Amino acid sequence: MSGGSKRPVDRLLTVAEVAERLSTSERFPRRLIEERRIAFVRIGRKVRIPESALNDFIAAGLVHPTSTRTWRAA
Repeated sequence: MSGGSKRPVDRLLTVAEVAERLSTSERFPRRLIEERRIAFVRIGRKVRIPESALNDFIAAGLVHPTSTRTWRAA
């Protein structure tokens, strides 16, 4: 037995759960999996996406405002 530290168990989400979290159809997460744009786990013929991978995917797409601008009327 290994004396290594225990890693917290990541919740595995179904394609339907991922689609619901992203407010998309199931086709979008399936395309992310097919294009290897998101980490996934294969359990037999089933595919699951770790919740941390979904959070990372969302964070990678987050766009921050560049600056606060004052708009002048023309």
